[in-house]
Amino acid sequence: MTASPSKSLETFPNPNPDRDFVIRMRMPEFTCLCPKTGQPDFGTLYLEYIPERLCVELKSLKLYVWSFRDEGAFHEAVTNRILDDLVRATAPRFMRLTGDFGVRGGIFTHVVAEHRAAGWQPAPAVILPPGEWIKQ
Repeated sequence: MTASPSKSLETFPNPNPDRDFVIRMRMPEFTCLCPKTGQPDFGTLYLEYIPERLCVELKSLKLYVWSFRDEGAFHEAVTNRILDDLVRATAPRFMRLTGDFGVRGGIFTHVVAEHRAAGWQPAPAVILPPGEWIKQ
């Protein structure tokens, strides 16, 4: 095996820093351990962010997510920790991390954590009516 888990998050320059655009990622293979029983927990992480100057590099993100495989963590704590680490690495305008965890004790857990840069405001939503070119 040539790759190993890592807590290091690499970045690259935002290719369009003058524009708000959304990057969405789905990480369906997140695993950590239940801090009470030591049994594996499985979840999907959903990352959405609007970069400022930096974007997170995908291979480093994959290895970072992999690094939690043998760690005990409550769902709420690990979701917030990952968000904090990503914000520290990229300093985005906006970032949301959603942890959608598999059943534990008959309960599914869905944790949403957000970060907004000081002073950043999203642009108003644009809702376009269907055009005549759309056949219904």
